[in-house]
Amino acid sequence: MQHQNHPNIVRRLRRAEGHLQTIIAMIEKGRPCLELAQQLQAIENAIDNAKKALIHDHIDHCLGLSIRSPDRKGKAALREFRTITKYL
Repeated sequence: MQHQNHPNIVRRLRRAEGHLQTIIAMIEKGRPCLELAQQLQAIENAIDNAKKALIHDHIDHCLGLSIRSPDRKGKAALREFRTITKYL
């Protein structure tokens, strides 16, 4: 199921993918390790932000309604919420 925010998340990840290719080229050219570490940190942050956006989107769109349900569906949604938050 694709949510409204998925295209934005894909764009973030594609930018990170391009940045990663640039870093690979930097390594192959023998750029200083400090520069490489800084760039790798930037990619790590970008991916982490994309992950958080995806999880928040899932909570808003998938779990928001289900959690209010008093039946098994609500309990399952609450368990899923607890599980997914460990990735934040």
